[in-house]
Amino acid sequence: MSAEATNPATPGPATPSPKLSASLEQGVPPSHRRKSRPRIDLRRLGRAALLGPAARDRLPDAIGHVAEAHRAHHPDADLEPLRRAYVLAESSHRGQMRKSGEPYITHPLAVTLILAELGAETTTLTASLLHDTVEDTEVTLDQVRKEFGDEVCYLVDGVTKLEKVDYGAAAEPETFRKMLVATGNDVRVMSIKLADRLHNMRTLGVMRPEKQARIAKVTRDVLIPLAERLGVQALKTELEDLVFAILHPEEYEHTRELIADNAARADDPLAEIAEDVRTVLRDSGIQAEVLIRPRHFVSVHRVSRKRGPLRGADFGRLLVLVNEDADCYGVLGELHTCLTPVVSEFKDFIAVPKFNLYQSLHTAVARGDGEVAEVLIRTHQMHKVAEAGVIALGNPYAAPSEEQTDGDGGRALDGARPFDGERADPTRPGWLSRLLDWQEGAPDPDTFWSTLREDLAQDREITVFRADGGSLGLPEGASCVDAAYAQYGEDAHACIGARVNGRLATLSTVLRDGDTVQLLMGQDPASEPSREWLEHAHTAAARIAIQRWIAAHPSPGGTEPSEPPEEPAATRRPPVDARAARPAANAVVDQPGASVRLAGCCTPVPPDEVTGFVVRGGVVTVHRVECAGVARMKNGGRAEVGVRWGDSTECRVTLIAESFGRPHLLADLTEAIAMEGVAIVSAIVEPPSQQRVRHTYTLQLPDAAHLPGLMRAMRNVPGVYDVTRAQHQATAAP
Repeated sequence: MSAEATNPATPGPATPSPKLSASLEQGVPPSHRRKSRPRIDLRRLGRAALLGPAARDRLPDAIGHVAEAHRAHHPDADLEPLRRAYVLAESSHRGQMRKSGEPYITHPLAVTLILAELGAETTTLTASLLHDTVEDTEVTLDQVRKEFGDEVCYLVDGVTKLEKVDYGAAAEPETFRKMLVATGNDVRVMSIKLADRLHNMRTLGVMRPEKQARIAKVTRDVLIPLAERLGVQALKTELEDLVFAILHPEEYEHTRELIADNAARADDPLAEIAEDVRTVLRDSGIQAEVLIRPRHFVSVHRVSRKRGPLRGADFGRLLVLVNEDADCYGVLGELHTCLTPVVSEFKDFIAVPKFNLYQSLHTAVARGDGEVAEVLIRTHQMHKVAEAGVIALGNPYAAPSEEQTDGDGGRALDGARPFDGERADPTRPGWLSRLLDWQEGAPDPDTFWSTLREDLAQDREITVFRADGGSLGLPEGASCVDAAYAQYGEDAHACIGARVNGRLATLSTVLRDGDTVQLLMGQDPASEPSREWLEHAHTAAARIAIQRWIAAHPSPGGTEPSEPPEEPAATRRPPVDARAARPAANAVVDQPGASVRLAGCCTPVPPDEVTGFVVRGGVVTVHRVECAGVARMKNGGRAEVGVRWGDSTECRVTLIAESFGRPHLLADLTEAIAMEGVAIVSAIVEPPSQQRVRHTYTLQLPDAAHLPGLMRAMRNVPGVYDVTRAQHQATAAP
């Protein structure tokens, strides 16, 4: 089918220019447009192809433009594989026609030209020419492998659709699942699919409106987010405009009129500011190219909704291209010194690249009349990657040549530092690894399809750091629950809590970019997730893992099981009067004959510093000196009595254990206490609150020296995150 857009709602002829920007420059003054080669008449080339392939010693005329674009990026490329691929594709598709009436060969030609202009290497272009042969002709994968090798065969297989005859309604989601799994091993699979969808969207006008809308929605929900994640902005922006024209024709037409009206203005504030920037940089001795980048339709629409009536400088942005990273910051300094910066608009994506390899400095400068121009500052290589994403990396799986490395074997591009970490690994980006993990657990195609759309709708990523120094890439809005499943998979069922930036946090805590998260894992193999976790799970991996566990462990009557009863006698106060039976331990007071009682509010034990007060009945209560009740006793006029510890080592103490709720926790705690040779006088377990449980134990110790060891033993029980001495608010007279 012709590469010209036949949909009357599209922005106009959309044949690809060297930067794929023809459809983005409609209504832009000619002075702002970048030079491009004449548009290619693929209809004419397709019909010429019916005459048969050219002689074996030269390229067929039909792929001359592909070869020209390819050699512009790869001057030494071997074009022989392209010649052979075209010959096979043309002969196998011969006689097939697209719905628009053009020979079918025009489609793989157009797709390959899109990729060639973005800088794709020869293997990708070869597979692109053949991408429909296995699906639509008699050519087999074995034939492709024999003729072109394993790499080309893998790429062709990756983009080949599954048959509806075999999969029925599940064919589309299962095809995408297959394609994403293939992309996990080779990102070039998705590059070909994106170019394929772009050409199909350009030629969608021959379809019925309802089919146009269905394809546009899948493009919006799945393909555009994938293009964003792979950093292929040149494809993403044109896909956005084509989808916008189909799904929102009225808003599209209004936006088109705004762009046309701005193009008809007599003045051009953006061009004037660009000239000011050139002057500043020229005077400072910085070599830079200053370009005007018109906003595409969707971008203009978004800006108009955000800012209201648009001014002239809102219809584009300035792009400053330099040679070295350091020059980017030099440009920034000069602009902020010589012009009026809008500080709130500054972002540094060079020091902290986006997860899709994007690097650039963003800022904005203002004129006295209120016109504000956004400015992008980057190197030429950064610009190439910003436009073409992973396609700009060529073959990311090939061993880099000496000039492509950083000297230590790491890949670097034109002086840029080598990419490292899951954010920048082009062969397996962090988001793709997570997607491949959770898709295995999707129970059916419908769940996979709906979850995939939800996952891809999360368009901003954060990085959190693990306690061991590693990092996790998560979507914005992710919680500690998501971090647990990202780090441990289904073993996260045993997670009992977390510390965020060193402070205790609930699993529902939403994480922020740069947070440090330490996940607290239980040791009980019977540990299980809470059904409440689903409310806090933001990632597909967490939701699917929790849902699978719930499906495998249905609760009786459909309700959440409560903690099983354990040692009920230990959970209530003893029937005897604990205070009357409480011994004086080894406290000795300076008041002969007085009865002595250890205060229940702070339960002092040796070697605590203590004091005493006479209360009703002549009893002396002994408190730790830091007890809150001591100050109240003094303020109330109570006489203070001197207290010291005697020779006896037996004592009574009240401890508070803070824990996360889990089955069998009470039994484990009481066992740990008993193993230390300590008797439980009473125990109170408060109802859980936000998955936390508070236990209060009054304990009889044979020796006060055992207290530190006892508290350590209680803290070591899985699920317990803190054990402290009781420090209640005491009354004036118990």
